[in-house]
Amino acid sequence: MEPRDERIYEALRRWWGFTSFRPVQEEIIRAAMAGRDTLALMPTGGGKSLTYQVPTMAREGLCIVITPLIALMKDQVDRLRARGISAVAIHSGLSPRQIDIALDNCVYGDVKFLYVAPERLATEAFRLRVVRMNVSLLAVDEAHCISQWGYDFRPSYLRIAELRERLPGVPVLALTASATELVAEDIMHHLKFAEPHILRSSFARPNLSYSVRHTDDKNGQLLRIARNVPGSGIVYMRTREGTEQIADMLRQEGIPATAYHGGLGYAERSLRQEEWLQGKVRVMVATNAFGMGIDKPDVRFVVHYAMCDSLESYYQEAGRAGRDGKRAYALLLVAADDRDRIVRRLEKEFPPLEQIKEIYERVCSYLNIGIGDGGGASFLFNIHEFCAREHLYSGTVAGALKLLQQNGYLTLTDAQDNPARILFCVSRDELYRLRVKRDDLDPLIRTILRLYNGVFTEFRAIDEGELAAWSGYTPERVRELLKLLWQLRVIRYIPSNRSPILFMNEERLPRKDLYIAPETYLHRQQLMRERFDHMIAYAMNEERCRSEVLETYFGGGETTPCGVCDICLARKKAARLAVRSDEAKPRRSPDATPHRVGNAPVDLESRILECLERGITDPRQIAAEMACPPERYAEAIRRLLDSGTVRTTSGGRLERTAEGPAAAPAK
Repeated sequence: MEPRDERIYEALRRWWGFTSFRPVQEEIIRAAMAGRDTLALMPTGGGKSLTYQVPTMAREGLCIVITPLIALMKDQVDRLRARGISAVAIHSGLSPRQIDIALDNCVYGDVKFLYVAPERLATEAFRLRVVRMNVSLLAVDEAHCISQWGYDFRPSYLRIAELRERLPGVPVLALTASATELVAEDIMHHLKFAEPHILRSSFARPNLSYSVRHTDDKNGQLLRIARNVPGSGIVYMRTREGTEQIADMLRQEGIPATAYHGGLGYAERSLRQEEWLQGKVRVMVATNAFGMGIDKPDVRFVVHYAMCDSLESYYQEAGRAGRDGKRAYALLLVAADDRDRIVRRLEKEFPPLEQIKEIYERVCSYLNIGIGDGGGASFLFNIHEFCAREHLYSGTVAGALKLLQQNGYLTLTDAQDNPARILFCVSRDELYRLRVKRDDLDPLIRTILRLYNGVFTEFRAIDEGELAAWSGYTPERVRELLKLLWQLRVIRYIPSNRSPILFMNEERLPRKDLYIAPETYLHRQQLMRERFDHMIAYAMNEERCRSEVLETYFGGGETTPCGVCDICLARKKAARLAVRSDEAKPRRSPDATPHRVGNAPVDLESRILECLERGITDPRQIAAEMACPPERYAEAIRRLLDSGTVRTTSGGRLERTAEGPAAAPAK
């Protein structure tokens, strides 16, 4: 074994307790150790973090990890520290002093991992420090965000190329679980790869059984899987109201469930998440905000109550089931009107260009940002409160903000823990007179002025604990005095909270100067529609293995049927029934021709009748059981209807007639 190999395996054993790697992990690590730029395509739960953590621990230097997910940042830092590994995170939830301390530790201390949000790369504090750090590897998580053709493009990712210029010779490891061929090429181009180099892990999940159910009784199907599959599960809903309604329905049916969505307070969300992680609650009913940074290996089922916008989103969310390698289920429920409903919503999320400009103006006015102001500033921004006040549809506003973000005007973060912020509303002279009058306020005001710059010109993040330590007050007393200063109109005070933050990448522009390239707008609209069309095709597919469909979409090479999805299982069942039917038939002479009606064997009708006997009456569910060409299935249904063997109900379902000709189901 070469010395490099020994260091890799020693780091793996010492820090993580493993003795072997998963497929492709070792190849990616070797490429990083050799200093080669690499794009690693790995599925959700495939062990991406080890591919940059192991090579970093196997040699000198620190690894800079760029990721947009603050919750994931904090989770990774906590996990590394629990193993005795020094790691820090830089994001907008920290005060300037905390950021300075963290960056100095990376320059002078023994920090091995620096997690940083892409928006922080442009700050002067980061630029000055990073060139003095001993950086051995640059890891880019969620690398598809750098591609304007990706489903989650973020302009701030384009700054990574500038960072590479400041760190010559440092290799980059780009990681993503969802990149088509076009997106993969775009990632390597924008990250300035020395040469194209892609390593792919298989996107197949042999233990995960994918299924689609076409039904107007989604509650019934959900209850069926919750009752028949033991263990914990996740149910993804489109709306906040839906999460509460379905969680309540499950509880009424005796299934411990709770809801998770952005409308809940931070403490309540944390409590519900912890109860689910500890197994006190069996089913988490959530919007797609839930799941990032959550590592619960024993999730036995994930149910999508409604279709996602893309296969990228679906694959990531469904992939949260069965990370322990044991059998798990991913079920997509599809109602007859789901497609039209989502198409209408997608259209609302691409508002006309003039409406985007109007929303930009209304957001700036809502945040009290004047024309020519706001550049580089950040603001707490709750989109739901804004929409309620302005009487706007949240989907339209979210779509407009995403397009403004993609054009570089602003950045809206996910909900995160935010420090307290203050801004002095009085002049220095007025403040001095107040300090003379109020002895109780003077120590705190002096401490604020000594610790924080710029408090007279913009909101500055403060650390209430730090203020307490320097002023001699308790943290509770600091908060009381800050509220008193607020009531006296001396400061504007925003207590620490959990909320999204809106960064103004540029100063507010007049409406006429706001430019969103129409060709980019139209192309992104077309790409979104194409991604949704692939989602529709997956949902409507009745012939090809679902795992193969997903692998092909993500650029996998040769694929093989998984054997456990609903399509594969239906095919196996059809084969068994065909064998039994053949064994039950009278022996024919070798030259005899099997009796056929039209183009379909008679036993297809028997199998349809067997489904009816088992209580499956939805024509689409029966079609899924048949696993045969649609035209053959349609012919068989037509013959059964014409003969009076079956009939349709007012709800569009099938039922066996009492007076029709006898046609016993296959035994």
